[in-house]
Amino acid sequence: MIYLHSLTKWGLLVFAGVAWIYLTARPGILIGAIDAYLLAPLQLGLDSLSGRRNLKRSDFLVGDKLGEGSFGVVYSGVVVPRNATVDEKVPKRGTGRALQLSTRFKEKVILKKVKVGVTGAEQFGEYEEWFNYRLSRAAPETCAKFLGSFVAESDRTSSQFTKGGKWLVWKFEGDQTLGDYMKDRNFPFNLESIMFGRFLQGVDSVKRSALIIKQVMRQIITSLKKIHDTGIVHRDVKPANLVVTKKGKVKLIDFGAATDLRIGKNYIPDQSLLDPDYCPPELFVLPEETPSPPPEPVAALLSPILWQLNSPDLFDSYSAGIVLLQMAIPSLRPVSGLKNFNTEIKKARYDLNIWRESTRLRPDVTILELDSGRGWDLATKLISERGYLGRGRLSAAAALRHPYFLLGGDQAATVLSKLSLTK
Repeated sequence: MIYLHSLTKWGLLVFAGVAWIYLTARPGILIGAIDAYLLAPLQLGLDSLSGRRNLKRSDFLVGDKLGEGSFGVVYSGVVVPRNATVDEKVPKRGTGRALQLSTRFKEKVILKKVKVGVTGAEQFGEYEEWFNYRLSRAAPETCAKFLGSFVAESDRTSSQFTKGGKWLVWKFEGDQTLGDYMKDRNFPFNLESIMFGRFLQGVDSVKRSALIIKQVMRQIITSLKKIHDTGIVHRDVKPANLVVTKKGKVKLIDFGAATDLRIGKNYIPDQSLLDPDYCPPELFVLPEETPSPPPEPVAALLSPILWQLNSPDLFDSYSAGIVLLQMAIPSLRPVSGLKNFNTEIKKARYDLNIWRESTRLRPDVTILELDSGRGWDLATKLISERGYLGRGRLSAAAALRHPYFLLGGDQAATVLSKLSLTK
């Protein structure tokens, strides 16, 4: 009897241990359940009380157009103070820059207008809103601070506001993306003071470039690891979707193509949402034969198995590798250079070493060859096929353990710059 009782006790302990490991394994069933059934309703309640879920068009003035995608247009803007007069609320043509500089409007914002009448745009906007709320709870440091959304009413004073059109709003943290900085001939030095707080002294130009690029890349990979830990795959990682804040933080934006594989959010089998210039060779985040997701609770229970079998996070790893190459190799920054690279890497069977020997682009890989070629080695392990077992490419978590990052030169430079600024 005592033996059976002891056996039952140990059996329960083993079962509890296995259950705990399974529930906390990526993408995190337990944490996801807490988020869905506790944190999300709590956030909704608090936002409703504070008015964040009741934003109106009249709360904002729209400034200059910053960019445009297939499903939305991005603008700078400001929050209208509650005590503003009627005249102050009426926008005038060409006042975008004036709005940003005006001392009357202290709270700057970024607004995205979801296009009306474009197939898929409305759904795209709904997904982007959902993912921004999700990440504001699970990994707020990875993306711009999301303030909410509003549905516009028709406005005779501005053709921008189409009745029924959704607008998404973020706190202004910077209006320049990594892509914008990379278009400058002075890249990466145009990021030096932003990343380190000052210009590095006593370091030659090649090493300075390498430190800046490493600091940017470290932040990209760290953010990807954090969103992957929540079950989210971005699926559209590229310089244009990485905003650089005034404080030197690199944050992910544009989550309309993202998918939450913990519950199957925004996942449709055989549907590929991609930018061909940054997309990995497998094209799909999961194998094409993967069925449509079941109801969310069932999908969540099965998600650790799905994640372990398919490693969907490796989709973003490839895109991050392309970003690394573009930053380090100037000839790959123009659109034409990147397209030529993609043509050649496909012929090289996605092997960077073969590409390097056969390419006609004559790439300058000096930056990647520093420190015994650690940067090049990382690139070869990000830009590759998945292999037979689907794990031939580094995950974001594994990439952070690569010697390229463990060397820590960029971190040392950051610490030293902060120390010098405090003197």
